[in-house]
Amino acid sequence: MDANERKLKELIRRGEGISTEFKTCRNSLSRDVYETVCAFLNRHGGTILLGVQDSGEVLGIAPGTVEQMKKDFVTAINNPQKLQPPAYLSVDEMMLEGKPILRIYVPESSQVHRCKGRIYDRNEDGDLDITDNTRLVGDLYQRKQATYSENKIYPYAGLDELEHELLAKCRKIAVLRREDHPWRNMDDMELLKSAQLYQTDPETGKSGVTLAGLLLLGKRSPLLSAVPHHRTDLILRKVNLDRYDDRDFVDVNLVESYDRIMAFVAKHLPDPFYLEGTTSISIRDAIFREVASNILIHREYTNAFPAKLIIERGQVRTENSNKPHGFGVLNPETFTPFPKNPVIAAFFRRIGRADELGSGMRKLMRYGKAYGGANPELIEGDVFQIVVKVPEFSSTGEESGTSEVKPQVTPHVSPQVTPQVERLLRVVKGEVDRDALQQAVGLKARKNFRQLYLAPAIDAGLIEMTIPDKPRSSKQKYRLTEKGRNVLKGIGGGSE
Repeated sequence: MDANERKLKELIRRGEGISTEFKTCRNSLSRDVYETVCAFLNRHGGTILLGVQDSGEVLGIAPGTVEQMKKDFVTAINNPQKLQPPAYLSVDEMMLEGKPILRIYVPESSQVHRCKGRIYDRNEDGDLDITDNTRLVGDLYQRKQATYSENKIYPYAGLDELEHELLAKCRKIAVLRREDHPWRNMDDMELLKSAQLYQTDPETGKSGVTLAGLLLLGKRSPLLSAVPHHRTDLILRKVNLDRYDDRDFVDVNLVESYDRIMAFVAKHLPDPFYLEGTTSISIRDAIFREVASNILIHREYTNAFPAKLIIERGQVRTENSNKPHGFGVLNPETFTPFPKNPVIAAFFRRIGRADELGSGMRKLMRYGKAYGGANPELIEGDVFQIVVKVPEFSSTGEESGTSEVKPQVTPHVSPQVTPQVERLLRVVKGEVDRDALQQAVGLKARKNFRQLYLAPAIDAGLIEMTIPDKPRSSKQKYRLTEKGRNVLKGIGGGSE
């Protein structure tokens, strides 16, 4: 019996309670599953087990229905008519007593959610509809704002305090990642409200951009006015151990901070050749994408402790202020993810800067040992720490330590350019429409072309739209940017 199965059996043994719910759901999802999801989001989170009776008897999911139930669940919770605001949850299929069951982990949300227009809260007896109880609803809103600092509203702050070009860029990235994304037809204010970055205080009636909005998209001056201590220190300390060899003080918004962190990592850490199946991937970027998003998403921004990423000989350490839900080194097998800033995390997921809750840690563990020869350590406490072992290279380019990855830095690919993006850059001649580009790279699936080729190239600033204000225009074409032309020269592709 593995650790997960033992954990499930113990959960079932304790029975249903304020954070645990069993649903029979043998052939299909029952309506009250979504009411429980809403109640867990509004209270302290919890776990729903599908295929288990109220008594704790494991019946399992009927054969042939598991995949459809998973699909129906994910579709429903992303439907604002079913759950508002939508949630990003995953469904894990597990075997218990030889029978398939589905486990849904629901984290506590920083927002007040509604299921089909009704507000549900959780108590020991189950899900409670509190929609018509003004006092309970008011208490719920107050609790959310007191618990999650990202929800603090700044009545003076509006669109003028945000980077308009950055907001437009984020909309384009979201639409490229998913063509039917709701942001596509929203104006700027509608987008901010949809992402919970512009809210109204139920007590005062005043509206404004939230702390999350200023952190994610704010101009430097209003951002530092709201959070004067906001800073991420990026430090290289290998030769001069008393001081530093290189340093970058990052005090801009989180979207731009992410790019600065990844650029610093690319500048100072090797990217050894790594095959996943038959595809070459940047194992360094896969690891530090998770590290960078963790530093920015899971920080407690009311604390003046500056976040740090320190590159040392043989390892990288990060530190950021934290509201701990435990202490000590996290065990990947038993770890239960807890969202520290759910609104910021959701925005990062929409623009491809972060993975679903929990999956990023699994990737970090999977690639970390291959990269540096040892599993990364995540240490929970008042200061959250990550330690990632990294390979060392001598001046000749040969590895000076041990690692499971042979250090074969691919010379013909620029640090943050995947093979797919490189291939795309080589076929962009002048201004070209999407169909021509897709045909030129020899790809038939439009979704794969968008996710693997076009969206990453635009996100990296290597390709731009000729009609940026109308990303869905039938006359839309794409061309290399100045940065794209320079990268193409660097990988031996010449220029236009």
